[in-house]
Amino acid sequence: MTIDEILDKALEREPLTREEAYKLYDEAPLQLLCGVADTIRRSVVRDPEVVTWQIDRNVNVTNVCKSGCKFCNFHCKPHQEDKAYITTMAEYRKKIDEALLLGADQLLLQGGLHPRLGIDFYEKLFSQLKKEYPSLRLNALGAPEVAHIAAISGISTRETLERLRAAGLDTLPGAGAEILSERVRKIISPAKPSAHDWVKVMHEAHILGIPSTATMMYGHIETAHERVDHLIAIRDLQSHKPEGSRGFTAFIPWVFCPTGTQLEKEGVAPRFSPNEYLRIVAMSRIVLNNIDNIQASWLTVGKDVAEIALKSGANDMGSIMIEENVVSSAGATTRFDKEAMQETIRRAGFVPRLRDQLYNYRD
Repeated sequence: MTIDEILDKALEREPLTREEAYKLYDEAPLQLLCGVADTIRRSVVRDPEVVTWQIDRNVNVTNVCKSGCKFCNFHCKPHQEDKAYITTMAEYRKKIDEALLLGADQLLLQGGLHPRLGIDFYEKLFSQLKKEYPSLRLNALGAPEVAHIAAISGISTRETLERLRAAGLDTLPGAGAEILSERVRKIISPAKPSAHDWVKVMHEAHILGIPSTATMMYGHIETAHERVDHLIAIRDLQSHKPEGSRGFTAFIPWVFCPTGTQLEKEGVAPRFSPNEYLRIVAMSRIVLNNIDNIQASWLTVGKDVAEIALKSGANDMGSIMIEENVVSSAGATTRFDKEAMQETIRRAGFVPRLRDQLYNYRD
């Protein structure tokens, strides 16, 4: 098929074949891709003139992690007692109270793969947080953490999800996907649960009616076609969600930040350019024909590029991130407050609307 024929197919919201998606990524002019992606966005989202955003706080349960991912500066090993921590309830209360005063409705709760924090710990933590803050949504953990908790607790990942949901888990973040390629993961995160594990946990979450998001961290050792393969894996997983399940509510691609990481020390230079990021955003909108929301990753690409992404297929700007420690530790420096977030959206020509995790308007 020609580029135009493939794009006509995309405009009809038909799923592209792998070869068709490869051809678009390799050969289609960026301006054409972005224009088609914007047309699709306008036909898919509820209000084409609106760009959504969110207020939440990312609190880390612990910085102890046995995974040792080469792109992460945040973690420490279990034996590094001078650096290791587990967040206390007093610290949670302080952080949550501050977030609520700023208008947050959710806690993005993540951490490392701690070798001693099993299902009992997380059940107790989630239950206590919900008891003290019943209206606070818990967007917590991620597929690798769920797989790890299951493994050290001697239970299945499905039982782990069921127990976490009963304790207060509302939604599951898409963290830990990186690139869904076993080749890539064996190099950049060999001790982390596999791509198969990530897909399995997400599918089980969707079966249980737990909404989630999906992410992609690109710009390190992956090939262009592995990026496309990642998008197709996400699309195909979404197509297998049960009827009535939300499945993936959004997709968020973000660029690898290298500063001080093991990958940087091994000579892996960041491969970021605004044009490449916009190509990925546009391809996300085109390939992911069954996911409504594409988020612009302002934290890793900056405000100016994020603005352009809103006219290249993205319809959401994510959270102002009252607190974020992991990506920031690798060199991401962009920051937003409520006013700056809304002004950026308006400057791009859209109406800002505050949302919750399920993309319901809050204002």
